Amino acid sequence: MSKYDLIVVGSGAAGMMAAITAARAGKSVLLLEKLSKIGAKLKATGGGRCNLTNTLSNEDFMARFGRDGRFMTPALNALDHKALMAFFKDIGVESHAPDGYRVFPITHNSSTIINAMEQEMHNLGVKVLCSQKVETLEHDGEKVTGVITITDTFNGDNVVIATGGMGYPVLGAEGDGYTMAESVGHKVTDLYPAMMPLKTIETWVGNCRADTIAKVTMRVDMKKYKNLSAVGDLIFTKDGIRGPVVLDFSREITPLLSKFEEVPVLVNLTKGINEEQIREHFKKEQAKDPHRNTLQLLQTLLPESVSLELCKLAEVDPALALGKQAGAARDKLIKLLVWTPLTINGHDGFKMAMITRGGIHLKEIDPYTMQSKKIKGLYFCGEVMNLDGPCGGYNLQWSFASGYLAGMLK
Repeated sequence: MSKYDLIVVGSGAAGMMAAITAARAGKSVLLLEKLSKIGAKLKATGGGRCNLTNTLSNEDFMARFGRDGRFMTPALNALDHKALMAFFKDIGVESHAPDGYRVFPITHNSSTIINAMEQEMHNLGVKVLCSQKVETLEHDGEKVTGVITITDTFNGDNVVIATGGMGYPVLGAEGDGYTMAESVGHKVTDLYPAMMPLKTIETWVGNCRADTIAKVTMRVDMKKYKNLSAVGDLIFTKDGIRGPVVLDFSREITPLLSKFEEVPVLVNLTKGINEEQIREHFKKEQAKDPHRNTLQLLQTLLPESVSLELCKLAEVDPALALGKQAGAARDKLIKLLVWTPLTINGHDGFKMAMITRGGIHLKEIDPYTMQSKKIKGLYFCGEVMNLDGPCGGYNLQWSFASGYLAGMLK
């Protein structure tokens, strides 16, 4: 029975990067994937366009992950966004940042990334076995000795767990890595689905499905959580909200929904302008055309579908001129334009979650090596750890960087 220098469990961004890094250093590497193909979740990322990373400085990048962001310092020092782009160029994939911020392969196709990494693993002699679900992590109490799958036992001096979180179980994420980590004494935090659409109690949102609202600010309307907010584009759905701002904000909302049945939020749909600015805007627009009715005025700020719903909420007649509305109703409409209340009451769970909030406790992992502090030769990388970021290449950059560091087998 052959023995490997490294066994990598999971063939996502982190796992493939760990395998390539170790193999480039001359190590014998086995990559095990439980699905029939490698890189299934990576294929789906960013709507298949594969937003690899972004152009922020390491400091700004880490800040977006919150208080645990500093944990990434050694990994990002080893492989920042520039080094990642150079790595891909080296294996034949050109990348670019068309908006100056988000970095994509120039094909805007995730298959380009998977194919290049698969080819590089082949060139380096990495043995890749699919349809191999790891059941047990083997160890002697001090260090790892290998893994047992459903059909086989594989011996190895080092094991990298790169199994991802719980999001998109159809793409293989079922929390296997948490079970393996717990089997050797690691603690796993509470796990929540994140980066996903949210459902609202309000049904009017279903009438506004055709439109994307740009630069929306969302904040939690609960005393203790008032500081939670996000900015980005919003899309209404038949039973709630989605879009980049919702994907980002859902990582804050899902833990709250596990404590409270409903989470009230306030949404600014008018690019952050306040009541006074709205009144001023309406005055200017009315001066241009005195015959405009309330609906036509609102449409200078918002799509017709949303404008109509806000008229209903404020109990104003959309066909009347704004000046002819009852004072209280007009004031209510302007207040609604600044902060529209919505009540989040659910989501579709992990099956629609792109990432997982929570994971293996960072205190039990050495940030300089990604090695377990509990058992020698065991490494973690990517989403399986308790670290998640917003949309925009954050989570993939972290997966690649942590995989790179883990694959060094320091």
